[in-house]
Amino acid sequence: MKLFGPLPRILALAGLLAATPMAVAPAMAAPADVALLKSYLGSWKGRGTLVGADSESVVCRLSLSEGNSDKVNYSGRCTLAGTSLAVNGTLAYNDAARRYEAAMTSNVTFSGLAVGKKSGDNIVFNLKERNKDEEGNDLTVTAAIVLKGKGQAIGVDFQVIFNATGEMLKASVPFTK
Repeated sequence: MKLFGPLPRILALAGLLAATPMAVAPAMAAPADVALLKSYLGSWKGRGTLVGADSESVVCRLSLSEGNSDKVNYSGRCTLAGTSLAVNGTLAYNDAARRYEAAMTSNVTFSGLAVGKKSGDNIVFNLKERNKDEEGNDLTVTAAIVLKGKGQAIGVDFQVIFNATGEMLKASVPFTK
């Protein structure tokens, strides 16, 4: 198995940005929860290392902007060894479900929905998806995004596990404005 082939790298990047997430419709979102999401509006940069059989630098940009109906739209791009991943999505507070929701789509057909939980001034989103790479290998992609301290920082941790062998790619990327 080629651990750092094009599709595994793209899926790893998708995992990275998956935690950053698609269209979610809040029902009369609570003002304080919407304000907390909007505290992250702006341009963000992140840099980290993808670790597996080899290590490679990951460089990311993320832009959050005001959306419709108390939503926050985001658009992001990461590069790794000449591979680029683009994601777009929406963050929202769904008052009816009493939770934060994040959704994403990407240029590599990876999409996901993550539920966020408030923890102090932070919002933590977790995503877990199963997929297959171009060689038919069964993969599990997990990602966690933490929106930290009322617009102060964003942290993304992710991993891709090749289920048949247990081999893993993982990274942690801190974002700052």
